[in-house]
Amino acid sequence: MMSQDLKPITEIATQIGLSRSDIVQYGTFKAKIPLDIVYQQPRRAKLVLVTSINPTPAGEGKTTMSVGLSQALHRIGVNATAVLREPSMGPTFGMKGGATGGGASRVEPSTAINLHFTGDFHAITAAHNLLAALIDNELFHGSRLHLDPKRVLWKRVLDVNDRALRHIIVGLGGPGQGVVRETGFDITAASEVMAVLTLARDLPDLKARLSKMVIASQGHDMITVADLGAEDALTAILDEAMMPNLVQTREQTPVIMHGGPFANIAHGCNSIVATEAGLRLSDVVITEAGFGADLGAEKFLDIKAPEANLAPDLAVVVVTLRALRYHGGQSLREINRPNLDALHSGMANLNKHLENLRRFGLPIVVAINQFPADTEEEIEWLLKELADHGVPAALADVFGQGGFGGERLAHLVMQQLDETSSHYAPLYEKTESLEQKIEKIVTSIYGGSGVDYAPAALKTLARLHTWGEDALRVCIAKTQYSLSDNPRLLGRPEGFRVTIRDIDIARGAGYIVPLAGDMIRMPGLPKDPAAYRVHVDDDGMVTGIE
Repeated sequence: MMSQDLKPITEIATQIGLSRSDIVQYGTFKAKIPLDIVYQQPRRAKLVLVTSINPTPAGEGKTTMSVGLSQALHRIGVNATAVLREPSMGPTFGMKGGATGGGASRVEPSTAINLHFTGDFHAITAAHNLLAALIDNELFHGSRLHLDPKRVLWKRVLDVNDRALRHIIVGLGGPGQGVVRETGFDITAASEVMAVLTLARDLPDLKARLSKMVIASQGHDMITVADLGAEDALTAILDEAMMPNLVQTREQTPVIMHGGPFANIAHGCNSIVATEAGLRLSDVVITEAGFGADLGAEKFLDIKAPEANLAPDLAVVVVTLRALRYHGGQSLREINRPNLDALHSGMANLNKHLENLRRFGLPIVVAINQFPADTEEEIEWLLKELADHGVPAALADVFGQGGFGGERLAHLVMQQLDETSSHYAPLYEKTESLEQKIEKIVTSIYGGSGVDYAPAALKTLARLHTWGEDALRVCIAKTQYSLSDNPRLLGRPEGFRVTIRDIDIARGAGYIVPLAGDMIRMPGLPKDPAAYRVHVDDDGMVTGIE
């Protein structure tokens, strides 16, 4: 989209009641909202959570639907704001490409956002890696904490998919190069600093959370950032990154983007301060949580919402015919071919997600994201199937038609907001044991029969019990493609058990990260990375990042 088709960010700010002096401009089309401006008004908006069924590898257009729905709401006269996560350059140059929506429902300036944006990811990466450098410096000098190199828990991060960095040895090259030890890299989206930034309410809360992060163990004790004395330096790096970003859609409606944890390896939600900004500056907030409702939505409802005292008013579940066919047994090569039998079988996956959201007490609307290969027969069958089961649903083509293609959905969303009430409650109480919380998620949300723990996970659980950390919440790292921990078990599998291989501790974020199945926190590039589709012409115009 050409810059002449965008409004100056100062004009977008006026749509949510902000003046030029209320924002910090990053060029013509991007800005940050200072925290004192975020909190100067009370909450007033309805909160709509957009989620989906378990996706195909290409994704089902959840971000596109969120953007399109916000545009459609504006078209029918509703003061709505989309509140979204920032893209990571890992997927941008990896399998999925950019993450600003698509077609006529995209956040702009999309290329800039998909690359460096306002530098938030870089600040998070720098803060995380400064801490890693301070830890290795402490090991080298050995002057204060007497850390054991084999008990350091803190890795480094990078905002690139790079499997070669998962397991590395540092300190090689002689005595002056540091202590030789095994460590590794995670992707920035999985950094605890990312999680802390997205869950902090303000700078004092950010600093307090950073100070709680566990960097190593020593005997029966934990060693934290506070013990190292690094929380102020980390907070200084993150000062500007704490402010949420203001941009716009292709239809020149406001979008607040901030934070970018993945939902399969982290908690998958934008920042609390971004959501607060939307709730206080508009009448309806459209927010999303990553991947299917078993991941992002569960973590929104069990981690973010309790932390921020939020209560979503409505859930919108994005579904595509191709994903239903996929969960009904149709191969990836054939998922765009009409198949009513596969569609019928795939409904089991959608029905499980609907059951789960009802378990949380949320009213539901299903948004059918229309694709060109979809047939009228299949669409009519799905709409009738949902209607017969009392599920409000609407077809939307926001990729092709923008806000206009989402007006039926927008009217339905407003109708449900007017006529229904949310009875939201989290799945578990903080006072329950860590094992009870994990068991509830596996059996109630995933539909599994139980949990098995590898020795490394049992060792970490014992350490957490010794430290008195049972009040931490649970953020399971799991495949996005299945309700189980096996990506090949599609549809609605039953009778499976989930294996917890190990557990990462994210004490500053307020949760633990049980690693289910083969999940790792540094993705690799696919055989044909999206990076090869990027082109820069002689005038500096970048294409291929979509």
